Amino acid sequence: MGQCFRGCYLTFPILALLLGVSVPATLARGPRGEALQHGQTGTLPRFLEEPVDAYIIKSNPIKLRCQARPALQIFFKCNGEWVHQSQHLAQEHTDLGTGLKIREVMINVSRQQVEDFHGPEDYWCLCVAWSHLGTSKSRKATVRIAYLRKNFEQDPQGTEVPLNGMIVLHCRPPEGVPVAEVEWLKNEEPLSSENRGDFGTRGDHNLIISEARLSDSGNYTCAAANIVAKRRSATATVVVYVDGSWAEWSEWTVCSSDCGRQRGRECSAPEPKHGGLLCVGAAVAVENCTGGLCKQSGKLDTSTDVALYCLLIIAVTLYRKSQSEYGVDVIDDQRCLTLTIISFSLCFPANPLLINSSIQPDLTVSRTYTSPMCFQDSIDKELMAERSLLDPLPDLKVKGAPERAEYHVIAHPQTFQEGWLQTTEGPLHRATAVFGHTGGRLMVPNTGISLLVPHGGIAEDTTWEMYMSINQEDSSAASEDDPEIFLSPVVTYGPPGLDLSCPIAMTIAHCAEVTADNWAVRLKRQIQENKWEEVMCVDEESTSCYCLLEAQRCHTLLEQPGRYALVGEPLSKEAAKRLRLAVFGSHDASNSLGFTLRVYCVDDTPHAFQEVVVGERRRGGRLLEEPKMMLFRGNMFSLQVSIQDVPQLLWSIKPFTTCQEFSFSQVWAGNQRPLQCAFSLDRCSHASSQLSCKISIRQVAGEEQIMQVYTSVAENEMGAVPFLSQSDCTITSQMGSRAFKIPLSIRQRISATFDTGNANGKDWQLLAQKLHIDRNLSYFACQESPSAVILSLWEAQHQDSGDLDSLASALEEIGKVQSPKAVTVSEKDS
Repeated sequence: MGQCFRGCYLTFPILALLLGVSVPATLARGPRGEALQHGQTGTLPRFLEEPVDAYIIKSNPIKLRCQARPALQIFFKCNGEWVHQSQHLAQEHTDLGTGLKIREVMINVSRQQVEDFHGPEDYWCLCVAWSHLGTSKSRKATVRIAYLRKNFEQDPQGTEVPLNGMIVLHCRPPEGVPVAEVEWLKNEEPLSSENRGDFGTRGDHNLIISEARLSDSGNYTCAAANIVAKRRSATATVVVYVDGSWAEWSEWTVCSSDCGRQRGRECSAPEPKHGGLLCVGAAVAVENCTGGLCKQSGKLDTSTDVALYCLLIIAVTLYRKSQSEYGVDVIDDQRCLTLTIISFSLCFPANPLLINSSIQPDLTVSRTYTSPMCFQDSIDKELMAERSLLDPLPDLKVKGAPERAEYHVIAHPQTFQEGWLQTTEGPLHRATAVFGHTGGRLMVPNTGISLLVPHGGIAEDTTWEMYMSINQEDSSAASEDDPEIFLSPVVTYGPPGLDLSCPIAMTIAHCAEVTADNWAVRLKRQIQENKWEEVMCVDEESTSCYCLLEAQRCHTLLEQPGRYALVGEPLSKEAAKRLRLAVFGSHDASNSLGFTLRVYCVDDTPHAFQEVVVGERRRGGRLLEEPKMMLFRGNMFSLQVSIQDVPQLLWSIKPFTTCQEFSFSQVWAGNQRPLQCAFSLDRCSHASSQLSCKISIRQVAGEEQIMQVYTSVAENEMGAVPFLSQSDCTITSQMGSRAFKIPLSIRQRISATFDTGNANGKDWQLLAQKLHIDRNLSYFACQESPSAVILSLWEAQHQDSGDLDSLASALEEIGKVQSPKAVTVSEKDS
């Protein structure tokens, strides 16, 4: 009977405490009158093991443990609530040394439990242990779901640095729990202080090498890992280069029979490496060795001794190149050939008439060209659809770099479904397709212009032949005194009588630098020839139109067909538009030794750049350097283009043409006319098959970009910079479900859920907020289905990405939002 009574005594007070029931004083004592009060003989429970912070990996539950001595009972409490006794797994034994009871308890915590908890802090648990004298609490242990996102917040970028310069590679790993640890790899091998003593990483994970060596050239990768996964950044190629410098002159040769002597020097102190600049000046000096008392009887290049001497220079150059002690992954092997050709050319001078200073300058006139151009999410992945433009350099390759698809257009017959168009040889500035109730997408290839027709926008049993076109006329948004300029192409969609039950989403690429508030950007519609009306300012509220301005594109929701364009009014001299800069080259058809460089400065939109591409394709031009972006500010200063560092002994350029200039107005308001300037060069001989120089493009009192040209000018070796593509640019329309990222059934369920507000506050406004569409909400309030229109805008934003991550994340966040009523009850409980 005593055993039964004691067992009841141990259990009832504890359960009463768990249930929040008061315990009578008569039951709060043991069979011998042992009061459960502090201060009497004995000890409170002491934890031998406390629960520790844990992470749930995938769907695997975690275990939390507690161990205390002396302990009659131990229970877990999670997020302020007692865990049911049935979920505890307990063990008990007696400490042989002290005779005290040691009790160990364990519980499991599942991923679902953590996901279902919506509190102000992380999911947490602690232990409460009882002895005769009272209770003790353990530390709180947090339980979090471990993850590591796929994409790096910042990938390292390739760079070129001089010898002994500083290398800085930036890396921001993906977001994760726990925070990912970062490691740097060079050529797929971990980079450590053992194999590179002076490198270091800061708290922001950037790699810094204070003094670059030639051996530091290579492919660098930022690797991030936590307990869930490992991620690798894009590979950044680092090239450490050395500019060439002349060694000492050799001794003069003995005076020859034709009264001449010579001496030479090598570009070897040091020799240029990894793309460094070549030595400037002559490799061979010749002079009359009799003080002018006799004259040379023949030309230097007919001397057998001189020829042998020059061949010796070539042999030494080749030998030193082959015996280089630096074996790195990134080496331009054409440098060896270049040094050989330069030495050969200097030893056997070309016709001096080619450097005649009396030649008059060639004033090249700029022209306009048209051609299609692909537009991806990143404009840096634009496609130039022509084999002659895209053939890669045959001799240059970065070893160890990841293989990437290079796009080459090969003409072959293709069959398209009804409503799909195939591009022709000429420029395509118009797209047409027939749409029905299922909707679809219409695109003008290679221009960054597209139109989304939502499902259900066209009535059932009805079809419309719709079109989009880019206006090729040189129109202006306002008078010459008006400060507004075009920031996008002029786009027309129709037909005029188009009748839709919901707005369409039109995407237009623009060239404004919108990171700073220096522009007032407006959407305008042309109502008559040379007359435009404002539809809306993108920063203002409107119920008739919606504009979502991104860094390179603007997504608009429209209900009225017509001709539209984005225009901008600069609010300060710091307002800037983006220019795309490119250098093309081709041989001079009328001069076998001539070569022309053409430099283009156009608005940084795919449509503007495609005009350049087709024009160069027709004249046989090649892209010689990857295009660059430059900010051109509205400070009224002009744009200067100059050619520099042309090898004077190998090439000549007409006087007074090395620097050319565009006025401010030509660049600022010239969105319809590609600006071009040309530099005509002549080789001193056919042996000069390499051209290296720099093109400087700078705005006076503004930004400058340097285009490095290094190419072979031999007819069968001339290389072009390849462009990368991830899509076929012949498609102009997509019909039905294939045009949308969100399946129709899911789209309809989302719309039905959020169109009608509920007590939880989960309505279309919350959906817009989570999708970062947090302005001009009055426009959606006027729509029959606000959620459907919001999803159309989301589709337009994500037309180039193939996943639903951002939408899924937004819906997940909405699911965690508590209703106001639930929050009030929670506050009362606390």
